[in-house]
Amino acid sequence: MTAPRETSTAAPAAPVVNKGELFTSFDVDAFEVPSQREEAWRFTPFRRLRGLHDGTAPATASPVIEIAGIGEGVRTETVARGDERLGKGGVPFDRVAAQAFSSFGEATVVTIEREAQIAEPVVITMTGPGEGEVAYSHLQIHAEAFAKATVVLDQRGGGTVGENLEIVVDDSAHLTVVNVHDWDDDAVHVTAHHIGMGRDAVLRHFAISLGGETVRLSPRVQYNAPGGDAELWGLYFADAGQHLEQRLLVDHSAPHCRSQVVYKGALQGEVGGTHSGGHNRRREAHTVWIGDVLIRPSAEGTDTYELNRNLVLTDNARADSVPNLEIETGEIVGAGHASATGRFDDEQLFYLQSRGIPEDEARRLVVRGFFGEILAKIAVPELRERLEAAIEKELEIAGA
Repeated sequence: MTAPRETSTAAPAAPVVNKGELFTSFDVDAFEVPSQREEAWRFTPFRRLRGLHDGTAPATASPVIEIAGIGEGVRTETVARGDERLGKGGVPFDRVAAQAFSSFGEATVVTIEREAQIAEPVVITMTGPGEGEVAYSHLQIHAEAFAKATVVLDQRGGGTVGENLEIVVDDSAHLTVVNVHDWDDDAVHVTAHHIGMGRDAVLRHFAISLGGETVRLSPRVQYNAPGGDAELWGLYFADAGQHLEQRLLVDHSAPHCRSQVVYKGALQGEVGGTHSGGHNRRREAHTVWIGDVLIRPSAEGTDTYELNRNLVLTDNARADSVPNLEIETGEIVGAGHASATGRFDDEQLFYLQSRGIPEDEARRLVVRGFFGEILAKIAVPELRERLEAAIEKELEIAGA
């Protein structure tokens, strides 16, 4: 059996009833080339996507995928595009995702077998194709019923990458996925995360964006049965010249499900030298966070909350933050959202300095505390220590 070439929940030209009624298809030709007139793309700098969005970036190489921590209860396979399991987590909902599906050479499927309890993390390392090269990737992480595991997806190297990641959490499975974007400075990465939740399934999803020139992440959570519980945690640190974009959709369509979204980011821009005309030459740090939560009429008993916080460390840094909550039933436990962007809290700095802590160290302590909530929840000590060291290195660059 082959995956269907086109599956849609709405005709492309039809009015969108709500954010969950997205046109979906495996076929790239079913999508028009996006433009910034569209809400889903209005913050994305197309000139930096190197043709991923318009069909002018054919694959020239493949990413290298290595998997460690494979033991009893974990199965890995390399499959062709026609494998019937592909698409179980979700169908591409934009042109880049459809291009990635149409262009990958072979897909990787990692399965946590039914009732398996995996103590050590499964580590998937994806290395980009290299500077000047283009690659497309398809990866599926599938936790079968009653399984429990932690999977780390560590993405590094350079080049241009379009990707689909499927996360399938079957009934009563507990899955933690930690995705680290530790790309080289030249990398461009556009990825869609398709998350399918079974009955009483539990997912803890972490997205850590530190490297890369341009990274656009689009997770979509779909509840396929009652009782699902999804937490999405995000941490991003943008330096001068970086564009880091996260665009989430949590689609509550089943009753008695829960979601929590917490993303925190820091930004530091740069003022360089001057042009011959005497104007400052600046490289901006730009982050975008769009958090969409939809509660459909069938989703009675929903409990959801989303939060985004951004800490601006220097001038010439811009953070766009847009939380959206669409509620179509009043029979819910609770729903809310919050967003804030600001500089250092002067009172916190004053308090620390009054205790004899130098200003530079006081600023570092504030940033560590800002990210501490998210880092503390990553239950892989070696990875947590590595991320803490990476943030410390970022702060050294900022001179904080």
